[in-house]
Amino acid sequence: MTTTGEDQDGTGTTARGRLWWGRRRSVALDVGLGIVSAVECALEGVGFADKAAIPVPVGVLFGLIVGSVLVLRRRWPIAVVLVSIATTPAEMGFLMGIVGLYTLAASDVPRRITATLAAMSLTATLIVSYVRVRQDVQSADFDPEPGAWYVPTMAGFMSLALTAPPVLFGLYIGARRRLMESLRERADSLEQELSLLADRAEQRAQWARTEERTRIAREMHDVVAHRVSLMVVHSAALQAVALKDPQKAVKNAALVGDMGRQALTELREMLGVLRAGGDELRAAKPVPLVAVGVAAAAAAAAAAEDGPSLADLESLVGQSRQAGMVVELVVQGEAREYAPEVEQTAYRVVQEALTNVHKHAAGAKVMVRLARRDAEVAMQVENGAPDADGAPAAARLPSGGNGLVGMRERVLALGGVFVSGPTDVGGFRVSAVLPDRDGYGEQQL
Repeated sequence: MTTTGEDQDGTGTTARGRLWWGRRRSVALDVGLGIVSAVECALEGVGFADKAAIPVPVGVLFGLIVGSVLVLRRRWPIAVVLVSIATTPAEMGFLMGIVGLYTLAASDVPRRITATLAAMSLTATLIVSYVRVRQDVQSADFDPEPGAWYVPTMAGFMSLALTAPPVLFGLYIGARRRLMESLRERADSLEQELSLLADRAEQRAQWARTEERTRIAREMHDVVAHRVSLMVVHSAALQAVALKDPQKAVKNAALVGDMGRQALTELREMLGVLRAGGDELRAAKPVPLVAVGVAAAAAAAAAAEDGPSLADLESLVGQSRQAGMVVELVVQGEAREYAPEVEQTAYRVVQEALTNVHKHAAGAKVMVRLARRDAEVAMQVENGAPDADGAPAAARLPSGGNGLVGMRERVLALGGVFVSGPTDVGGFRVSAVLPDRDGYGEQQL
């Protein structure tokens, strides 16, 4: 089935109707044209019967059959045009020829077929018009000189008038219809792309929210777990020496208070960063989905800049020493600054490793190694076998099992390498290597 564009509704959809028509209006239009064409051909069949010396009823019936073919113009436009060309010598089917050429030009029939049939129709019309005009000129007893140019001129004008306008108009309607279909397809494609972009933006926002919640959970775990672990260790030690050594008990109590205040300070700083990020989100109206990810990244960057650094490792190790742990810190390489997130991650890895020693290896000796290099920083925390008789063992520190997971996530997020596992002597080792992100960016540039 070929389409002419008339069976397309205003929204670009085609309703399913009877046979090959898309809508009732199309059925009414084609049936009406078929009736008019049949009546025209029937009237012209009277004259054709006189010229062909056949009975008039036969000529009328022939005209009715030929004219009714126009009903099939949407289904078989080529057949309609061929019938109109075939009946051109009988001088009938002018309406069928005009409408058929228009339908053919507006349809999806290949242009070479349209051009061939249009040329055939033009030739047939030109020949019939030439013969008819010449007969009229001869019957009117015109002079030969004017007739030499009058007959071909009038014949050409009539043939072009019956052929060119419907073909050109049909080509225009067909091109317009195809343009509208192309625009609809592009609009549908754009709508689908926008929908996909919205879905991806929502996924990115959800991912950003998840990453931010994970980062907050890691920060809370590192801050609270380490400080509270040391407080519990000191409390156990305080309980053990309260009666034997009051001065040491007072010192341990002061350390517990200091660590509690430090934990509160770090929690306040973290909550301040979160509140600042929330204010930025609330200030942006309307809030796009990607703004969640931007705010999350900004909060993470702010937390990295305000967080601890490698310069605080000495203080961190000193706190563990005050809790009774034997810790040795070895630093290799010249002091230099790394990206804030790199230094904070390195600090958190060492902090969490020391916390795990307090929890699982009370009384064990610990070796903390830090190597500063040009393009990376490496750290290793290794402890020996736990001392079953150690005083901190009475603290009974709980463990959530998230320490190693959090360290691995931190290191891998920066493109580093993280390795952990037991040692041959019954201890445990945590190693990490972090690339210097600022140095890497300079090399790329």
